[in-house]
Amino acid sequence: MTNTISLDSVTFYLDAWNNTDPDARAEAVAAVFTEDARYVDPLADVTGHEAIAALIGGVQQQFPGFVFRPVGEPVAHHDVVRFSWGLGPDGEEPPVIGSDSVVRAADGRVSLVLGFLDRTRPRHA
Repeated sequence: MTNTISLDSVTFYLDAWNNTDPDARAEAVAAVFTEDARYVDPLADVTGHEAIAALIGGVQQQFPGFVFRPVGEPVAHHDVVRFSWGLGPDGEEPPVIGSDSVVRAADGRVSLVLGFLDRTRPRHA
């Protein structure tokens, strides 16, 4: 594994989270995550492609029209990558900021995600 990761790789990961078509999302999840990948954050703990795709669909239902985008530059060492992301309306200040640490398998796909919510701010009407 390399000690660097491009922002494009993080964008590829976030694209899976932004994919609103269930079939295309399932394909994106399979491309990004290993079959037995585990995703853990303060609100979820799921394992496998179907569960991760369902989690993503649930987040999209909870935050309709919101998109994930990278915040800052990712850092990596060995097989671990850490990066921050924002979730909000496209082109606006994201009300939700988080960071993920991911472990990559030998094939480059994600085998484990440890997610953190760094800032949550309610949406004002």
